[in-house]
Amino acid sequence: MKLSSKITVSALTVLFLLPLTGCGKKEEVKEPAIRPVKTMRVTDSLEKLSGRTFPGKARATQEVNLSFRISGKLKTFPAKVGDEVKKGDILASLDPRDFEVELDNVRGQLKKTLAAQQLARNDYQRVVRIQQKDPGAISQAMIDAKKGELDSARAQVQSLKAAVDAARDTLQYTRLKAPFDGTVVETFVDNFQEIRSKQPVVRLVDTRQIEFVVNIPENLISLAGEVEKAYVRFDAFPEVDIPARVKEIGKEASRTTRTYPITLIMDQPEGLRILPGMAGKAWADKVSGDLPAGADSGPVIPMSAILDDESGTKVWIVDEGSKKVHSQPVKVGRVTRNGVVILEGLKGGELIVTAGAHSLDDGQQVKLLN
Repeated sequence: MKLSSKITVSALTVLFLLPLTGCGKKEEVKEPAIRPVKTMRVTDSLEKLSGRTFPGKARATQEVNLSFRISGKLKTFPAKVGDEVKKGDILASLDPRDFEVELDNVRGQLKKTLAAQQLARNDYQRVVRIQQKDPGAISQAMIDAKKGELDSARAQVQSLKAAVDAARDTLQYTRLKAPFDGTVVETFVDNFQEIRSKQPVVRLVDTRQIEFVVNIPENLISLAGEVEKAYVRFDAFPEVDIPARVKEIGKEASRTTRTYPITLIMDQPEGLRILPGMAGKAWADKVSGDLPAGADSGPVIPMSAILDDESGTKVWIVDEGSKKVHSQPVKVGRVTRNGVVILEGLKGGELIVTAGAHSLDDGQQVKLLN
């Protein structure tokens, strides 16, 4: 009887302690997943790009430091700084005498070898004819030997022909010619000087057209491709506005300034002379997608950034420190070729989500893919 009572007490004790043990465990809090998203910096509205000025410098469409392929002594050096030259004009020449002698030597050797080849051909043809008439008169070894002499002579002829071509090319290399129409802007040597191969002799630039390079902030770079008309005004000619067009948009930002290079191109204006290095400023006069005068305006963002739900229309803004998102109610306006105009809710400069917006929650941390 006592044993039965002890067992009953122990069972009750275990049953009493089980809930207490369960109460000691903490429930695991599941952290929300970090979502990968694409983002963009909200820019000013399109019409604000028109009329903004950006400083820059001119450069030639083509520019090169010309040098000789061979070494030698300068014999003539007609090129002068400021000279306008045409493609093919001779800018400088080396003393050609040593190269003329070399060409004459290999030509003489070729002439002798051609004669030796003819003799070897005659001997080979002679022994072949004798064998055909009298098969036992000439041994096969003799025929093979004559054939070998002819093949050797042919190989020497081919080698010397290549040597003649090389010597002729080398002689042509004594003349430095302009590879394109342009202007001589710098000379690096003096006449009668000993010149090494690949040593710069003259600098030639093509200024029939001029490039002008400016740097655009990253919050405006997406609008650069929409520029239809631009102008450049140089400090040297402050009253002249030169029409230009966008030639190239840089793909990589400067690490220090976070700006992108934009290259404009223009024709030389009549009556002026724009030279590489001249400073000035450029501005966009017409941007495709500009809003009409009087139209509602504001920042323009992609349609993919807009989220509509029961709470209204909103976008996700990324906190750049914590990489967490929060929703921002917005009022949308008209749709343009570049996106939708935001009338209220964004002022420009915010970092917003453009891809992955439909799978986010307020306060969720994200990973920036771009």
